[in-house]
Amino acid sequence: MTTTIIGFPRIGEQRELKYATEKYFRNEINGEALADFGKDLRKKHWQLIQEKGINLIPSNDFSFYDATLDTSFLLNVVPAALETIDLSEQDKYFALARGYQGEKGDIKARPMKKWFNTNYHYIVPKIEATTAIKVVGTKIFDEYLEAKALGIDTRPVLLGPFTFLQLSEFEAGVDRQATTEALIVAYKEILTRLADLGATTIQLDEPGLVKDLNQADIQEFEAIYQKLLADKPLAVLLQTYFGDVRDVYQTLIGLPVDAIGLDFVEGIQNQALVQSGFPSDKTLYAGVVNGKNIWRNDYQKTVALVESLNVSDVVLNTSCSLLHVPFTTENENFPTEIKQHFAFAKEKLDELLDLDAILSGEGAEKLAQNKQLFASQRFEKNEELSQTIAQLTQDDFTRKPAFSERETLQTARFQLPVLPTTTIGSFPQTREVKQTRAKLKRNEITQEAYDQFVAAQINDWLTWQESIGLDILVHGEFERNDMVEYFGQNLSGYLFSQNGWVQSYGTRGVKPPIIWGDVAREQAITVKWSKYAQSQTDKIVKGMLTGPVTILNWSFPREDISLKESTYQIALAIQEEVLDLEANGIKMIQIDEAALREKLPLRKTDWHDEYLDWAIPAFRLVHNKVQPETQIHTHMCYSEFTDIIPAIDQMDADVISFEASRSNLDILDELQRQNFKTQVGPGVYDIHSPRVPAVDEIKQTIQTILTKVPLEKVWINPDCGLKTRGIPETRESLANMTEAVKAIREEL
Repeated sequence: MTTTIIGFPRIGEQRELKYATEKYFRNEINGEALADFGKDLRKKHWQLIQEKGINLIPSNDFSFYDATLDTSFLLNVVPAALETIDLSEQDKYFALARGYQGEKGDIKARPMKKWFNTNYHYIVPKIEATTAIKVVGTKIFDEYLEAKALGIDTRPVLLGPFTFLQLSEFEAGVDRQATTEALIVAYKEILTRLADLGATTIQLDEPGLVKDLNQADIQEFEAIYQKLLADKPLAVLLQTYFGDVRDVYQTLIGLPVDAIGLDFVEGIQNQALVQSGFPSDKTLYAGVVNGKNIWRNDYQKTVALVESLNVSDVVLNTSCSLLHVPFTTENENFPTEIKQHFAFAKEKLDELLDLDAILSGEGAEKLAQNKQLFASQRFEKNEELSQTIAQLTQDDFTRKPAFSERETLQTARFQLPVLPTTTIGSFPQTREVKQTRAKLKRNEITQEAYDQFVAAQINDWLTWQESIGLDILVHGEFERNDMVEYFGQNLSGYLFSQNGWVQSYGTRGVKPPIIWGDVAREQAITVKWSKYAQSQTDKIVKGMLTGPVTILNWSFPREDISLKESTYQIALAIQEEVLDLEANGIKMIQIDEAALREKLPLRKTDWHDEYLDWAIPAFRLVHNKVQPETQIHTHMCYSEFTDIIPAIDQMDADVISFEASRSNLDILDELQRQNFKTQVGPGVYDIHSPRVPAVDEIKQTIQTILTKVPLEKVWINPDCGLKTRGIPETRESLANMTEAVKAIREEL
């Protein structure tokens, strides 16, 4: 058989891309130096994949920020406002990704949304009335030629036209049909130019096909590809991932494509679909190595799956791009008995080759070793915890009294002004903060010295928050390295990599912990610093926790038990922490569920049975035992939430803050339609951009909010936590926010 991958991690083995790009942002290197760095990194990755023995190697899977943004620039899908600003093409690209504020103008970043059901985020394309779709970029061509010059004949990868349209925002009045026709012309030109350069195959990624599709969607997809594929000058691989293609399979196999890529990890119906019939004139790219989790592949199961498909021409593939897993286990110091269970991106290349050998009758030893690995016991099961979960009843998921009664009690207790102001939790994690934490880890300073440092940070920021008039304070989370890892370090059943970084967006990386076994709280996690911060001020300081669904979704989960059981284990652990905070005088407790939507099935028909029916109760399990007067907050970001508003209301929190500013507060209309009962804090400015919003800009945002949400229900806060921002921009932005609120209050 033949082996390939859909894409490879672009950030580098040691996050080299992040550091180089951030140097560019700080003007420490110029654009040419950054471009040269990218070229060197691509070369390194192509050669690594080639040396491993992978037959078919992709190109154009690299990006300095986001592949969807790359596609927008390739096709001239950029806002008109960007074209008038005197910036280089490179700086326009980054301005659209992260905003620009300087002597040459003021550009807001485009909205950023979850990439399907992953923790990666894409920049939303916008098609305006004046947009002229045409091929203007050269990246896909340049990178193909780069690889070719190295003696590597690659398969260029490009986001397909159907999914690009699905992900795009259309300005009012834009003719979708005319846009589609222009897009087809542009894609045909791309295919022709690649063929002229010597490319023999292009990979068009169409993950949009794994979502619910109606007849109009299917007709649009088929019309696009019938026109695009007419007289095609090179072979076309139509690649899907993140699910199955049940709605469009018959249409898909009837198209004149040369190969079809299907996901057999998350695509629960793909096996049966292929078994029902697959064209003999097409190649099946079988995604059998999990591109989203870090556990070793079970070769026996995978071989049985591939053989059951009964397809003659199969290419062994990953289920999705390896962008979603860390680079390699080689940089980890886990004991052998633990590390042998993991496969990061580089090791998944070996798994593809092992499977190829086994299916060719030459890998008996590899298969035997793999069987032995899966037969071994990894850990001792916590029987008491399993019994506790089995005995949970409806009362364990219900908070009493009802929201309306709690709201009255809390209003009387807190006596807050209208439009109470707060932040989401974290303040800038400066180099000094990170270095001091690292010194403690290396035993270069004592725990006492570290505690004194953290206390000083907390005191400084508490004083500053009071000085600008924030109503509800936070301690800043200076003791925390990550909102999931910090909790996992105090829970049994967790493991932590040294260098297991995965790109979340742009230069932002996350290092998901690994759920190795059963999870339980070993000791108090946040009580010490929450209690300390509250003792330093007469104002309320929120306790800050990460919720069970987010802890699960931002970890690499187990594959030997259900996600539901794993989440309930975590929920019981966080419940203990909530009650501990309450017992220590913390009156408001925020339980962040930033990643609530992340594992929401892509098909609406599966939303409740497969996810919401246990994810929402898991959150209620965390807070159901607190007193009525204790106010429970939660926060959500990085996603679209408008279509699950009723489920979010069922979380039964007292206050919910949403990321909203990048999406133009669209969520407010849905809150209004659904008669949302919970108090809400729609983010009034975008923290993922370094630009500082003016007072008048924030005032206008608040005024818009008040046309949609009753005054008594509104809180004012930024979009998200501020750990990734610098101190000057953080303080200026928050000061402007409180000034805007003061002005609004005076006008009421």
